[in-house]
Amino acid sequence: MPAMSQARSVQFAAEVEPAEGLGRRRSPRKPVSLDAKVGRGGLDRALCRVVDLSPHGARLQTYSALRNGTMIWLTLPKVGYCAARVVWADDFAAGVEFRDPLSEDDFDAITA
Repeated sequence: MPAMSQARSVQFAAEVEPAEGLGRRRSPRKPVSLDAKVGRGGLDRALCRVVDLSPHGARLQTYSALRNGTMIWLTLPKVGYCAARVVWADDFAAGVEFRDPLSEDDFDAITA
C-alpha cells in the first residue's frame, strides 16, 4: 500500500487596503442631470439627458439609440457644441468620450 502524503498548510498575514483608483477612467465622474442635444451633423438634433460627466466624457440617457464608434455633436449647457465618440451604447443609454476634454472652467461651470 503506497504511503499517503501529508498536506502541509502554510499561514501568512497580509494587510489589504481597498483600491481607490478610477478603473479605466482618466478623471472622476460627477453625477449631474442636464438636458442636452445630440446630433450626428446636419439638422438631426435630438434631446438627451446627461446623467454623469467628467472632463473626458459623459453618460447619456437618449430617446433614440446610438451606435458604438459614432461621432456625435453634444450640445452642453453653458459650453455649447462638443465633438464626442460613442464608446458604448445599450438601448437608450450611451457613454461618450469627448474629442477635446472640457477645460476645468467649463467643467466647473456645468457642474456648479
